Amino acid sequence: MSYRAGVVGGSGYTGAELLRLLSTHPEIEVVHVSADSNAGAPVAALYPSLAVAYPGLVYDAMDPVAVAGLDVLFLAMPHGASQSFVPKVIGEVGHIVDLGADFRLPSEQYAQWYGEAHTAPELIDQFAYGLIELGRPAVAAATNIAVPGCYPTASTLALAPLFAAGLVEPTVIVDAMSGLSGAGRGLKITGHFTEADESVSAYGLLNHRHTAEIEQVLSGLAGAPVTALFTPHLVPMIRGMQATCHAVPTVAGLTTAKLLDLYREFYAAEPFVAVVDEPPPTKAATGANTCLVTVRFDERTGRILALGVLDNLVKGASGGAIQNANVVLGLPEATALPTVGMWP
Repeated sequence: MSYRAGVVGGSGYTGAELLRLLSTHPEIEVVHVSADSNAGAPVAALYPSLAVAYPGLVYDAMDPVAVAGLDVLFLAMPHGASQSFVPKVIGEVGHIVDLGADFRLPSEQYAQWYGEAHTAPELIDQFAYGLIELGRPAVAAATNIAVPGCYPTASTLALAPLFAAGLVEPTVIVDAMSGLSGAGRGLKITGHFTEADESVSAYGLLNHRHTAEIEQVLSGLAGAPVTALFTPHLVPMIRGMQATCHAVPTVAGLTTAKLLDLYREFYAAEPFVAVVDEPPPTKAATGANTCLVTVRFDERTGRILALGVLDNLVKGASGGAIQNANVVLGLPEATALPTVGMWP
């Protein structure tokens, strides 16, 4: 194998998904995995599904010295943790691919949406925002990557062709739903089976942190400020995410057929975005690094409806991270990344 990799924060769901996907990568070998809360435990003890791929791999304590010299370092830590760890390792590893939120936004926006000052604002410009389909040149030229959040990935891929073509007003509504794995492996009351089963709950009303990412990406496409009313919902399933997006057109003569043609042309060269005729179920994306999108024009209300569906742990997190790593390492972008979902 050509590249040696480490996973910091490897005992959470996104860390485990990184290990699963990287186990089949022909060019990247995982030689280090760390997690303070599980230091000393075999990976297979926490995730029996990884026993065959990593029979001797043990979680280490998080130690910047232990990762020095690695070709690529994946950070799968909660928001706020990367900005204290990155200053200790940047320049000591070939590439950093951060799945957390710490380097996705300018420092002033981070402070606004996360409620605390960024502790390493001087390093933010050293990270490219890793939504490859909408910024491949920047990713290819970058050393370090900030992987987008799962909600912004589904939402912006669903809406991007409309803003790139200048077809809609600069205000959108996004109602999105995510499975329980999106909340992580840590114990939370809202994640208990008795709390979450047979129930759907909205959260983060009016101020969810991913709003800033959605607005940042769409504003870049539109060339002017875009405002999003974003409402996430927790639904009783393990994996999966759907973003239902509403926009107001600024041009006449639109039809569903014309919009679908626009989307197919926009994403024609993208291996991980599939434009489909019918509304895709979340299950269609399970286990795949694919985002399925579709679009409709409603003649009755004069509105546009766009849908984006993905696996929040794959395209929305770990698969997106590996896609970015492939690009910055100069490897074929689709290496080790499945495009076909599991069914049933």
